[in-house]
Amino acid sequence: MSIRTFAGIDVGASTTKAVILNEKAEVLGHSVTDSGADFEGAATGAFEKALGKERELSRNLCLVVSTGYGRRNVSFAETTKTEISCHAKGSYFHFPRAHTLIDIGGQDSKIIKIDGNGKRTGFKMNRKCAAGTGAFLEEMANRLKIGLEKLNGLAEKAQRDVTIGSYCTVFSATEILTKIRENVPVEDIVKGIFTSVIKRAMEMDPLDGNIVMSGGVVAYNPFLVKMFAERIGKDIFIPPLPQLTGAFGAALYAIETQGG
Repeated sequence: MSIRTFAGIDVGASTTKAVILNEKAEVLGHSVTDSGADFEGAATGAFEKALGKERELSRNLCLVVSTGYGRRNVSFAETTKTEISCHAKGSYFHFPRAHTLIDIGGQDSKIIKIDGNGKRTGFKMNRKCAAGTGAFLEEMANRLKIGLEKLNGLAEKAQRDVTIGSYCTVFSATEILTKIRENVPVEDIVKGIFTSVIKRAMEMDPLDGNIVMSGGVVAYNPFLVKMFAERIGKDIFIPPLPQLTGAFGAALYAIETQGG
């Protein structure tokens, strides 16, 4: 018996994510690629990577839904959904109760309020500044001359708290140079950078009730999540594939549209 498949493509400004589900919403394939300057190409590449060698998944594909910043650049998608809708749907699938979703992506951060029925009751986005996003972490890593993938491990080794007072990426970079001149250990500086990201998210909107976090920053920096939980005094829940929450939600919409 053929397996009906459904795809969600989330084209973000930094990365493009693809998820393929069966009609039971089980993940059959997924991928993350750089978006680059060609959103259509990135979407195609992410989709093909998610398929892998399982070409049968493609033959039985029922519907593709695209979302994210570049959702209208996905020519092979039958329909589009907003990233807020898809992130909310993906998060509620894993945590079917009222909660606040904090999504920290490459170029923006989102806080989405979801009620007990999965309905969005409000959201806030940080679009105008890179502070508090993956781009901010990348810039700080470049300033420190360390790989982005090393930030989490360094922060874990910090011995004291360091304050990075500015939320502006440019001014924060200047602060970091000052810390370096003062011989502040790089581990402490990185922890201070994580604290800056946390403060930025906390100032966006009140963090009520249960808290869920998603996004690439969350996927690759579990210590930041631990710091966040300690700061707000609450447990934080993480979806199985935190960077693919939006793509997963888009694929769920595909199943719903087809009556899966």
